[in-house]
Amino acid sequence: MNLSIDHKSPVPLHVQVEELLREMIQMPEYQKGKLLPKEVELAKELGISRNTLRQATNKLVYEGLLFRKKGVGTRVVKQVDSKAKNWLSFTQEMKAKGIEVVNYNINITWEKPPEEVRNFFTIDAKTEVLKMERLRGGKDGPFVFFISYFHPRIGLTGKEDFSKPLYEILRKEHSVIAKLSKEEISARAADLPLSKMLNMSKGEPVLKRKRFVYDPGNRPIEYNVGYYRGDSIVYSVESERDHNI
Repeated sequence: MNLSIDHKSPVPLHVQVEELLREMIQMPEYQKGKLLPKEVELAKELGISRNTLRQATNKLVYEGLLFRKKGVGTRVVKQVDSKAKNWLSFTQEMKAKGIEVVNYNINITWEKPPEEVRNFFTIDAKTEVLKMERLRGGKDGPFVFFISYFHPRIGLTGKEDFSKPLYEILRKEHSVIAKLSKEEISARAADLPLSKMLNMSKGEPVLKRKRFVYDPGNRPIEYNVGYYRGDSIVYSVESERDHNI
């Protein structure tokens, strides 16, 4: 594979490098566990700074496509393909379960986001983005706390009526379509602030659901983290086996 980028192109270098890395990690040798070229060597070969290369690499690390270990190197993450069509928003998920969603608290601020969010959005450390915190649940009480960050490209003002379905607001008011969702699910113990919000004891289990949302052009639009009461959700996955395999 020819490892090169176009330094005269109007496309930013880090975006070109990100696309190059996406092509590289599909190659059989990297899929089988071969380490990617060392950062110093690859940066020299491409004629870019290590910071530019790291910015592109971080994007794939945070998407769960690459794993980087200090002193060892970077390799492709072996994944189980669990793609599903027609993913649903939280409101749609609850509606399908017969639960009427109640917003117990909505807080809107403009902040400089954490590094992980900046890497996902590919923005600098000085850029402020809209952050929305929502405590939601059913008529019997709250059972999930969401934190969402939105790419400044969208044009949200913070004055929107966020009691309405989020993706409906993005589509109708800002012509932004939420097309693709990538998720990471893990478990953790509730700390004191979270346990108070969700009416549970400190240390009880919560399900952490991280969602990366993209538009039809595969551009990031939302970074979302939800913390669910452990007794409030069963996460189901339906898979169909290909008989040709």
